Amino acid sequence: MTDLTNKSELLFLYDIKDANPNGDPLDENKPRIDEETGQNIVTDVRLKRTIRDYLFACKGYNGKNDNKDDIFVREIADDEGKIQDGKARARDFDGDEDTVLERCIDIRLFGATIPKEKDSITLTGPVQFKMGRSLHPVVMKHIQGTGAFASKAGAKQATFREEDILYYSLIAFHGIINPTAAKESNASKEDVKLLLEGMWEGTKNLISRSKFGQMPRLLLKVNYNSPLFFIGDFDRLITYKSDMPFERLRDARDLAVDISRLNTALEAKADRISSIEYIIDSSLELYADGKKVGISDLGKGIQKNEIVFEL
Repeated sequence: MTDLTNKSELLFLYDIKDANPNGDPLDENKPRIDEETGQNIVTDVRLKRTIRDYLFACKGYNGKNDNKDDIFVREIADDEGKIQDGKARARDFDGDEDTVLERCIDIRLFGATIPKEKDSITLTGPVQFKMGRSLHPVVMKHIQGTGAFASKAGAKQATFREEDILYYSLIAFHGIINPTAAKESNASKEDVKLLLEGMWEGTKNLISRSKFGQMPRLLLKVNYNSPLFFIGDFDRLITYKSDMPFERLRDARDLAVDISRLNTALEAKADRISSIEYIIDSSLELYADGKKVGISDLGKGIQKNEIVFEL
């Protein structure tokens, strides 16, 4: 049984420099761009993958602890190197929904469609994210370099490699934690605590060649005193502020985040909010109503608690 009783709302900001936050396989793995606005897009699936990978690698959700704690959606290959399909993964848990929910934190948080031999089980998870978007237009750069190996035996010249990167992107994700859906998935407060750690530390620790340089900048969790009420659209209530044209943005210190509208929305509904949990990187500056503010100025009168992870 879940111990989540009321709704919470999430705002997560992270940035990336000289890298590709989420390649599009249908477009030569280039960073995803909204061609009308020039904003960078990162899918919710990418963020969930980051969280899953962190919990698997760093928090023991790898199926090895007497098979108790696991990640359901992960790549598993058999002895012949063939990657397991969904039905085979479900058979690891005897195709039993209760067993999957008991062992797999990602299904408790995000839900999934669990394929079975003749039908499937669809669970809507209590944690859902919208697509992430950069707060500003981005600049994409095509890079070509020399590879280490020849394209075929006997060739005298190494191959060329090509890739596309973004000079800089500050990305905002908006999410909801829904206690109504948690009744079905049995997600717990402890699961949500690990979710937050996975968002922050998972983003920071995603040290692959294409993602190295990602840094979390701000995480807000607004806790309501109702299972139904929430303000919504946190990502649309913030804007970026900079004296530089967007083409020159290269670092978190080149801009600030204007939280004026978010602050107004929170204070207008302060009686519906029980607390705000937060973690903020010192590189990020906040502004409201034309002046620099601190996180303590957000939602005045509302209890605020800093998030601290036990690493």
